[in-house]
Amino acid sequence: MSSFSYAAKLPDGRKVTGSMDAASNKGVIEALHQKGFVVLEVKALAAQRSSFFSTRVGPDDLAIFSRQMATLVDAGIPIVAGLEAVADQVENPTLRKVILNVKDAVEGGTNLTSAIGRESKVFSPLFVSMVRAGEISGHLAEVLQRLAVYLEKSASLQRKVKSACIYPAIVIGMAVVITGVLVLTVIPAFKEIFSTMGAQLPLPTRLLLAFSDFSRRFFLPIVGSLIAGVIVFRRKVLRTKPGRLWFDRLMLRLPIVGVLIRKVAIAKFARTLATLVKSGVQILSALEIVSETAGNRVIADALIQVKNSIREGENIAAPLAASKAFPPMVVRMIAVGEQTGRLDEMLSKVADFYEEQVDASVNGLTSALEPLIICVLGVVVGSIVFAIFLPIFKMASLAGGHR
Repeated sequence: MSSFSYAAKLPDGRKVTGSMDAASNKGVIEALHQKGFVVLEVKALAAQRSSFFSTRVGPDDLAIFSRQMATLVDAGIPIVAGLEAVADQVENPTLRKVILNVKDAVEGGTNLTSAIGRESKVFSPLFVSMVRAGEISGHLAEVLQRLAVYLEKSASLQRKVKSACIYPAIVIGMAVVITGVLVLTVIPAFKEIFSTMGAQLPLPTRLLLAFSDFSRRFFLPIVGSLIAGVIVFRRKVLRTKPGRLWFDRLMLRLPIVGVLIRKVAIAKFARTLATLVKSGVQILSALEIVSETAGNRVIADALIQVKNSIREGENIAAPLAASKAFPPMVVRMIAVGEQTGRLDEMLSKVADFYEEQVDASVNGLTSALEPLIICVLGVVVGSIVFAIFLPIFKMASLAGGHR
């Protein structure tokens, strides 16, 4: 199958453009004729690059798409015309192609939910479920607007966490590079100088030289082993359910970082479930979607247990409390929301609270890590410099004593 772009006219004279996958130009023309189109032009599109080089569609792109579609639908613009208008304004080429595919499917008689569902690499199950709820309820514009808000808040939360990791990662990387240069290139040069002294070197210097010799001799095997270990760990441990559960449980138990990971997971759970419930998605379907997008196997398993308990007639709060994966405050607020019929509102408050907690934790963690990393870097580099110059100072003092 190849991709083709086309230009055609509708029976009423309006011109339309789009893209379509077919075996040949003839297949595109026949498909358009079956729709009653008058074909003006058909062109083969260049082969799409591999997914490694393709432009990624992020939550910000989807948020803009959702908000634009919500505005157009609310203004009474037909879905096909709205999709075509949004595609003309989208800067991301991958998303533009996907939107045009969705437009072609809708134009061919498919409903919007099914058309979006076919593009599973871009639109998540959450996105598809909310669009389905909007189409069924007749409030598609409102649901798309709510979806845009959700995507924007989710993207904001991800940026906060990533920003907290960037600075420490850069400083640690610089520390490793500086230490590596000193150990692999600078210290061996001093070793030749020390060998001409004839006297026994101080213990710190001997240890440093031994470490430098070991690092130079086994540098490639060590680096290769580390890279191989990471690859094997990701493929053989993280891709298995027990391995992922063990790793996620370990991450939640880490001091400081584990607390932040739990807060991020709870904020994401509450925001996602609130958005789905408010959009009219059934609670069992909503919990299944939330468990798939939780990002943590411990939280996901707890939500699956909650879903099974609800199917047997229980409420949400009791199995949440039994899982011990959620703080008591979250469980109490959800229980109040169930009793008052305002579950989506309570979940939104939980999400707001924990997003603020994540923001405060990220700022505090960044402020605490900055001096700590600089201190560690200073100790490492200072120790190396001290061990290098200690023999020189010792010889200078001996020379002064002989005078």
